[in-house]
Amino acid sequence: MKILVTGGCGFIGSNLIRFLILEKGESVINYDALTYAANLQALADLERHPDYTFVKGNICDQAALEELFDTHKPDAVLHLAAESHVDRSIEGSDVFLETNVNGTYTLLQVTLDYYQKENKEGFRFIQISTDEVYGSLEPDAPAFTEASPYRPNSPYAASKAAADHLVRAWHSTYGLPTIITCCGNNYGPNQHPEKLIPKVILCCHEQELIPIYGDGFNIRDWIHVEDHTEALYTVLTKGRVGETYNIGGNNERQNIELVRMLCKLMDDAVRQNEDGKHEGVCPEGTTAQGALWAAKEQQRPGKSHESLITFVTDRPGHDLRYAIDASKTRDELGWEPKEDFESGFRKTVQWYLNYPNWWERFLVRRPGTWHRAV
Repeated sequence: MKILVTGGCGFIGSNLIRFLILEKGESVINYDALTYAANLQALADLERHPDYTFVKGNICDQAALEELFDTHKPDAVLHLAAESHVDRSIEGSDVFLETNVNGTYTLLQVTLDYYQKENKEGFRFIQISTDEVYGSLEPDAPAFTEASPYRPNSPYAASKAAADHLVRAWHSTYGLPTIITCCGNNYGPNQHPEKLIPKVILCCHEQELIPIYGDGFNIRDWIHVEDHTEALYTVLTKGRVGETYNIGGNNERQNIELVRMLCKLMDDAVRQNEDGKHEGVCPEGTTAQGALWAAKEQQRPGKSHESLITFVTDRPGHDLRYAIDASKTRDELGWEPKEDFESGFRKTVQWYLNYPNWWERFLVRRPGTWHRAV
């Protein structure tokens, strides 16, 4: 297949493109606006690959999309392009509505015109959504199913819910062959440091306080990004048109429990460093990075990274719990996640320690601290 991936330079998108090309031998057109969270370097090794094409563009640009479809004539669309950070949506919702709602509408219109003109057999439009559209669960409530009502509580979740409704309407009204997927929280390599997992790892690395919203008892269902990308390909190739498929990792954890586990994994990495094994932890840039880390650790001898945890005022509309029932995806399509809770996060911590040159580019350094790039 020739697959159009929107937002392919983002966290999930870049991992998905690598999977499609290197594992499945598919041809991919990556269409990305290269906003702050995008990273072309995540796909630098594919730049000259015969099955990879990058096109810079915005999903709100109808003319650019029409040219893209006319030139490349894709067999499928995997739509990931979106603003996705809840905190940013609270600070300013306008760009979320513009990209996630208006952008999805524009993409649907162009895709529909293309589909009706080309009449491609087996064409699919896959809308990659989130479990946040379902709202919040009580601790003892059943997990979200595909039949759960939409009850978004943040501007981000509302914008994704609106996009999902448009996708469903374009299938019901115009016959566009669409499928929607709703996934839990992703983690893994190449994730922007504003997200919880890399933020905790880098706070530990930089000896900075780890901010936890409220009491830290909020629960999320975590899935390794490689499991998610395999699920998306399974939905693309086996899913039924007009359906929604939930994708989850069977890994519900309280935020505070997860953060403490990450701190312990970082403690293990420090012990490796103290035993003279730091080269096995940070093979790239080991000398400078290892010396810097060791110097910082000496300022807090014998202290676990858990001592960096600090609790801050909860954010508005903070959902208590997300939980995914992915039994439909398992039973109909034969997909299940491979990574368990500890193995996936151990691999993730290792990756961030191995590639400091990757995450350094996102940080704006100031004396004694670091902040997310803006």
